[in-house]
Amino acid sequence: MSQTIRQQVAKAVIAVESKKAENIVILEMDRNSGAFTDYFLVCTGANPRQVQAITDEVDRQLSAIGQEPNSKEGYKQAEWVLLDYVHFVVHVFSERARKFYDLERLWKSAKKLKPADLLKPEAKRPAAKATAKKAPAKKAVKKVAARKTTKKAAKRLAKKKPAPKRKAAAKPKPKTLKAKSKKRR
Repeated sequence: MSQTIRQQVAKAVIAVESKKAENIVILEMDRNSGAFTDYFLVCTGANPRQVQAITDEVDRQLSAIGQEPNSKEGYKQAEWVLLDYVHFVVHVFSERARKFYDLERLWKSAKKLKPADLLKPEAKRPAAKATAKKAPAKKAVKKVAARKTTKKAAKRLAKKKPAPKRKAAAKPKPKTLKAKSKKRR
């Protein structure tokens, strides 16, 4: 199934390139980052008509292979058009919107791919469960530290020694003008 998704993303890249989109970036989302999709295809159109033309071409080519977008947003404004195909999302930006939203920086944990990388078999990634096993260990360390502080407090109470009190710092006296002028001489 994953190879099928990669082929669909490759088909979308071909559609985007055919309409002369600029700054084409493919992001393979990290599964541990909490991303809601597997791939982002991000590109830029020079003007609103080109943004719409790129969007229409992606929709047309993917519809020809039976893949319809789950959602299409921003088409009328043509600043940022989003085509959601569930396992991948196509973002077509105007130049100004692309600089403003800067998705590549926002999703910097994602791996940048080249179109040729989509045709290669996907490399196996570590499962998300492996990192989930590490999280309880951290909690266990925190619990042990909490127990130690509780034991110290219990020992202090057993000895009936009150906790050490902190002394209030004495306020410095304000210097008068005469004292300041004597120091200068």
